[in-house]
Amino acid sequence: MFEIAINLHMHTLHSDGTGTHQDIAEAAIKAGLEAVIVTDHNILVQDQEGYYTKGKDSVLVLVGEEIHDNNTAQRNNHLLVFGVNHELADLAPDTQGLITKINQAGGLSFLAHPIDPAAPKFNQGDFSWDKWDVTGFTGLELWNGFSEFKTRLNSIPAALWYAFNPSRIAQGPIPETAMIWDKLTGAGNRIVAVGGSDAHAMDANLGPIKRTVFPYLYHFLSVNTHLLLPENLSGDLKTDKDLIYDALRQGHAFIGYDLPHSTRGFRFTGTGIGVNAGIGDEISVSDGITLQITLPSRAECILIKDGQPVKSWQDKSVCSYSATRPGVYRVEVYRPFLGRRRSWIISNPIYIRA
Repeated sequence: MFEIAINLHMHTLHSDGTGTHQDIAEAAIKAGLEAVIVTDHNILVQDQEGYYTKGKDSVLVLVGEEIHDNNTAQRNNHLLVFGVNHELADLAPDTQGLITKINQAGGLSFLAHPIDPAAPKFNQGDFSWDKWDVTGFTGLELWNGFSEFKTRLNSIPAALWYAFNPSRIAQGPIPETAMIWDKLTGAGNRIVAVGGSDAHAMDANLGPIKRTVFPYLYHFLSVNTHLLLPENLSGDLKTDKDLIYDALRQGHAFIGYDLPHSTRGFRFTGTGIGVNAGIGDEISVSDGITLQITLPSRAECILIKDGQPVKSWQDKSVCSYSATRPGVYRVEVYRPFLGRRRSWIISNPIYIRA
């Protein structure tokens, strides 16, 4: 398998961001990413996709959309849409109809920031998802960088502190979001989790203090989605776009907080008699499955089954577990950074079926 790191969910001047697609590409190249997916609000900017180069380096810029109904009071229920080549924002009032149209077009849909609390001191509303009767979506955004920042905005001093010290923000996904994901997968649904930056590169003014809060580069060095592909990117837009979207659809992905230490090289596999599985795959329990976890460096590792820890390891780089019962198995990895225990890696599940 070939591993690439992508960053998804970001905004440009076409909606409420401050940069161009070129600015994003240059920041992504500097961060060492292979691809980004730009998702402006309720507009599909179709002429910006392709490989952007700087010197000998390049990055693939893909364009999706973040769709929500602007005519509601809360303006919540944001949906990330990938892989659809025509505008669908007019379907925003009918969320289930929108998801159905996305599926008919061969696209993917992810619930953006399912838990996104308000920050009233800064005129930031609650944009959480509440239409939990919808079905057919591909996955959800488990870790949203900007939503996590909003949970820290309880005062102006706190906002200033984190604006000037962004590396101290990230601790992990909002716990309620993880509980929702485990509940959905535990009910038999295949729900793919991704990490999104929700990058805006916002220009903020607090009295005489002016600052770009969370430049694109900061986000691209932090919470990313790593994909495992059957072949490496070729440089051809259509081929590579299909590879990326297929990996997202299959859940061949893990979330990595790459600021403390690169998460490249993480692997989670399951093997049995004549059967093998990787992240996102289904496998029969058969006579027992050996789950193996390989970490890029020693860390605290926890194996989660159906939302509950079943085994943990301290200061290990290779961990294994014999699974004799069906369930939804996933991995959480933690490491200390700047004086705190922080989420480092979160895998999508291996689904062991009866």
